[in-house]
Amino acid sequence: MFKVEKPEMINKTFRLPLKLVQELQTIAQNKGVSLNNLVQQCCEYAIKHLDKS
Repeated sequence: MFKVEKPEMINKTFRLPLKLVQELQTIAQNKGVSLNNLVQQCCEYAIKHLDKS
């Protein structure tokens, strides 16, 4: 049986430099994803590839 699942989310506020936000918005628009989704993917990628030393 198909079950619709909703992942648990939390709202947080982060301050980012204007130029970075503008670049992220452009990338998100060009890739057809939301800004929120792009930032989430960037964070997950950075954590996964973080130097462990």
